[in-house]
Amino acid sequence: MEAPPPYSLCNPNKKSTIINRSYALLHSVAISSLIFYRLSSFFHSTPSLPLLLAFTSELILSVLWLLSQAFLWRPFTRQTFPERLLQDKNDDELPAIDLFICTADPEKEPPLEVMNTVLSAMAMDYPAEKLSVYVSDDGGCGLTLYAMKEAWEFG
Repeated sequence: MEAPPPYSLCNPNKKSTIINRSYALLHSVAISSLIFYRLSSFFHSTPSLPLLLAFTSELILSVLWLLSQAFLWRPFTRQTFPERLLQDKNDDELPAIDLFICTADPEKEPPLEVMNTVLSAMAMDYPAEKLSVYVSDDGGCGLTLYAMKEAWEFG
């Protein structure tokens, strides 16, 4: 029996990996020399409050930079094949999906855009009995309610 084709492929980007790792190495050397300089200056003179604050902020930012490098250490691109998702599945095997669309202010989120979002969600290539679309209007706008009624009648 043959294995089914994958739904997605991960392709590592070797050129970006080399560039990112060399940048991280250069940056690490610079941060290490800065921390060494700050620590050695504390031993040669009495540390003042501004120097301690500068050292603390540099140390915190260095740790944050170090933590952010995890995403750049091995970059890759993902290639997806959505057409393979429904090849082997019957409509009975698919899970039910609930889509929540939240809106609050009709000035910032015009009801026409919310209505287009609802219609786009309802037009997904998925069995209608397994798809539920919910609209949460925290602002309680009557115009949004009217737009949703029109979208429901249209859909």
